[in-house]
Amino acid sequence: MYSTGVNAYNQYRTTAVQTARPGKLLLMLYDGLILSLKQARQCIEQGVLSEAHHHLIKAQDIITELMCTLNMDYEISANLYQLYDYFKRRLVQANIRKDARVIDEVLSFVTELRDTWESVIRQGADSLAR
Repeated sequence: MYSTGVNAYNQYRTTAVQTARPGKLLLMLYDGLILSLKQARQCIEQGVLSEAHHHLIKAQDIITELMCTLNMDYEISANLYQLYDYFKRRLVQANIRKDARVIDEVLSFVTELRDTWESVIRQGADSLAR
């Protein structure tokens, strides 16, 4: 019974990703990154360091995916690439030291970026609806 529910949920998630628009996919990546960072911080606070490591690696993987999605034809993409690279380096340090403060630093930036992208995407959708 349990595995049927898990399979249905995984199928739903796969379908959601496959059918999402690019802006929605970007927000999904940011949401996953934010969740992984929060989980890593919580694991560090609880002393479950192997789980913290797992969540930090997942966060780094999501950042790599964000880096791969950049269209380098735009100047802002080079700036975002450098910022994402900085986040990855900081998360490596957080993982080595198991330092929640470093996670909080990255989380703050990532949350602000996510909110900015959400606003840009919403404005784009609003202008298309007119």
